[in-house]
Amino acid sequence: MSDLSRGADWIAVDWGTSKLRAWSMTDAGETIDHVSSDSGMATLEPDEFEPALLKAVSQWLDGGGTPVIACGMVGARQGWIEAPYTAVPCPVGSAEIVTAPTANPHLNAGIIPGVCQNDPPDVMRGEETQIAGYLAGDPGFDGVLCLPGTHTKWVHVSACEIVSFRTFMTGELFGLLCGKSVLRHSVDTDEWDTDAFTGALDVTRSRPESLAAQLFRLRAEGLLRDQSKATARARLAGLLVGAELAAARSYWLGQNVALIGAPDLTSIYAGALRAQGVNPMVTDGNEMTLAGLTRVRKSRMERA
Repeated sequence: MSDLSRGADWIAVDWGTSKLRAWSMTDAGETIDHVSSDSGMATLEPDEFEPALLKAVSQWLDGGGTPVIACGMVGARQGWIEAPYTAVPCPVGSAEIVTAPTANPHLNAGIIPGVCQNDPPDVMRGEETQIAGYLAGDPGFDGVLCLPGTHTKWVHVSACEIVSFRTFMTGELFGLLCGKSVLRHSVDTDEWDTDAFTGALDVTRSRPESLAAQLFRLRAEGLLRDQSKATARARLAGLLVGAELAAARSYWLGQNVALIGAPDLTSIYAGALRAQGVNPMVTDGNEMTLAGLTRVRKSRMERA
C-alpha cells in the first residue's frame, strides 16, 4: 500500500486546456497519490501557472527541488512556457524537456514538447506522451495508433518513431453541432442507438461527399418521421466518424491498429473499425499518459 504521508520522488502532470491532473510518484514508477483541478491552460495567464501547480502539489514537495514532468497544452504558446515542437519523423519519448520558469526553490518543472508535421501541416501536444506510454508496454509495435478525442489523431509508428500523423476535428464538430447548430433540438439526449450509428457510418464512409446533406436530413427526419433523439444522436456521430474513416483509410486499411483514449470514445471507434474488418487493440488514455510520463522520467534518470 502506498504511503500517502511521504513526499514525492517526482511529480507527473497532465495539464490540458481544461484540467490539471497530477500524480505523486516514486522513482520505481509507483503512484503514491493523485489530484485533479479545473486550473486548465485556458483559465490561466502565464504568471498563474506556478501558483496553480503549487496549490495542487505543495503537499508532496520535500524542500529539495522536487522534479515535475508535465505534458499537454501547458507547453503551448499560450501556456506556461512554449515547448517547441519536434518534427516527424522523430523517436518517441526522447525530446529535450523545456524548463519552466519558477520562483519557488522547491519546484523544478519541465515540460515535454509536442510533435509537428510540416507536410501536410499538423501538430499534437499531449498525445506524444500517450504514445510513449503505449510503446513502453509494447516497444515492438509497428502500425497505427488512433487517439480519439476532441481532435482525433491517427499516428503511424514504426521502430519506436512517429513517422506521420493526421488530425481530425470530429469530436469538436460533434460538440458544436450538438450544442450550437439547428440539430441541437434533435440530439439533446444521452441515449444511444447502435444500429443507427452503424448505418450512418456506412453512408459517409462510402460517400463522404454526402456529409453536409446527410446532416440536415437528421433535422428533417425528426420533423417528418418522428425520428427519436437517440437515433439522431447516434446517426450524427456515425456520419462524422464515417467521413473520418473515409479520409483516414490509408492509416487503418490493412494496418495493425491500437486505440488510446477514454473508454466511451474508444468503444465507438472500436465498433466502427470492427465493422470494416479491423480488430483494434484498446487501451486507456489516462493509463498511457502516466506510463508515458514515467517513461520520460526513467529516460532522464538513465541519462543523468
